[in-house]
Amino acid sequence: MPNEVVLIISLVASFGLMLVAFKFFGKKGLFCWVSICTILANIEVSGLVDAFGMEQTLGNTLFASSFLATDILSERYGRKDAGKAVWAGIFTSLVFIIFSTMWQFYTPNANDFALGGIQTLFANTPRLLIASFLGYAVSELIDVRLYHFWWNFTEKKTGNKEKFLWLRNNGSTLISQFVNIVIFNFGAFAGIYDFPTLVSITGACYVIYVFTSLLDTPFMYIARKLKVKEQD
Repeated sequence: MPNEVVLIISLVASFGLMLVAFKFFGKKGLFCWVSICTILANIEVSGLVDAFGMEQTLGNTLFASSFLATDILSERYGRKDAGKAVWAGIFTSLVFIIFSTMWQFYTPNANDFALGGIQTLFANTPRLLIASFLGYAVSELIDVRLYHFWWNFTEKKTGNKEKFLWLRNNGSTLISQFVNIVIFNFGAFAGIYDFPTLVSITGACYVIYVFTSLLDTPFMYIARKLKVKEQD
């Protein structure tokens, strides 16, 4: 199956499953989703594929859905709950970095068939995951603040709290995703690629982020109207 098709399916699945988690578990489902995405994206980010004529790391679709989750929390529950989800994701990422680094120090049993592969997969964990962690932490905190900045701006201009959902969603995500990809690419690959190559890779990755960010807009409108079951 072409990489492009897999990426599109992955993107729709991540947005759709996030709505399912929200529908049945309320804001706690979004908190869980942010943590799930953080772990899976930190694994996926080790992979490099060609898609849509560009070279890109994986993890983009999962990171995109985590940004959507915090935007929904901002919209439905406010800045405080969105901030809690971000810090939960930061904590999850930090725990993953600690334990995946520790895996490198185990000596496999003679009958082991998995540990060697795990160690190979996460051999670059410290640098890649620290860059991913910093990019995620900074950009998600920016995203929450920008969401409410645009919300206050449009409410003052129109006198309507409901209008311009698409602007606060995309206006926050597109900027914060740019911060995320710059921090990650330059943190993970500086010294490996020269500066022009880093700029090229960053630009190509951002094109994907723009696409994923714009595609999440219909899901944002669905989430605003969705009746959910809040868990005790």
